[in-house]
Amino acid sequence: MPVIKTQNLTKEFKVFEKQPGLGGAFRNLFNRKAKKVLAVDSINLEIQEGEIVGFLGPNGAGKTTTLKMLSGLVFPTRGTAEVLGYTPWKRPIEFRKAFSLVMGQKNQLWWDLPASDSFFLLREIYGIDRKKFASTVDELTTLFQCRDLLAQPVRELSLGERMKMELTAALLHEPKLLLLDEPTIGLDVVAQSSIHKFLEEYNRSRKITILMTSHYMRDVERLCSRVVIISSGKMVYDGTLDGIKKRHGNEKTIRVLFRKQVSPGILPGLQASEVRGEELQWHVSREEIPKFISHLAGRDDVVDISIEDPPIEEVISKFFQSQVIQAPTLPAQVES
Repeated sequence: MPVIKTQNLTKEFKVFEKQPGLGGAFRNLFNRKAKKVLAVDSINLEIQEGEIVGFLGPNGAGKTTTLKMLSGLVFPTRGTAEVLGYTPWKRPIEFRKAFSLVMGQKNQLWWDLPASDSFFLLREIYGIDRKKFASTVDELTTLFQCRDLLAQPVRELSLGERMKMELTAALLHEPKLLLLDEPTIGLDVVAQSSIHKFLEEYNRSRKITILMTSHYMRDVERLCSRVVIISSGKMVYDGTLDGIKKRHGNEKTIRVLFRKQVSPGILPGLQASEVRGEELQWHVSREEIPKFISHLAGRDDVVDISIEDPPIEEVISKFFQSQVIQAPTLPAQVES
């Protein structure tokens, strides 16, 4: 049975139009116009136990709204969802004990207290056995290498250290599903790598299912075997990163270092896209690479050649641009 299964999951929000000026503010009191914006549009999704799935999309695509519906914080306008065998917005106690939601820009830990105090509170909320609680805290802090942070007030921790504590808190009750909304936002490379390593090891040992949103493609490349992409509320892709690369990453980046500065048009029919002193850069389709190399074969002023895949950020950006969908807006309604 899938851990997550949705059918035509849809969410509409009502937005009131504001008229400018003092007169507009007065008219808004008696004659407000509202429009409905389709934030999530008929999402059909299945995620199996143990999967780590990247949930991607541009800002405003509906990612966070979808996570909130899957966690039961937001009611859908229509459609169905089954998460761990439960209807999430009914929020039975058994369901609430079976998942965790971590949002990178919101804290669940008490700001002025040590993280350990918040952990004790969560132990009572979830009814965790004391011995089990102690062993779980020991396991998680060992994996994160953060045992020495337990006694520090949360406000004194760095952003990366706080996220370690947030994830530890989210996993105290050993959930089967972890929903992550931008878990590495604002973190440096070292902190991101630490989060990646922890999630990999925890997923491997516990078979926990993880659905995560992120704008950092490093997260997705490192952790996710599968990605789901939405644009303007619609699901536009469900597959692997390699699948996207094949569709939108056909060009290779070729850098050639010459012994001295040369013209950007040194190769017939191929204009360099970037010049850095003696180094020139071209974007060449995979099919054209043999022809490109043949142009260089007879030259004796070439010092070095490198052929690279385009950055994954560039590939994803091209995919987003190709999938731009205008968010539907229903006709305005007048409310008196």
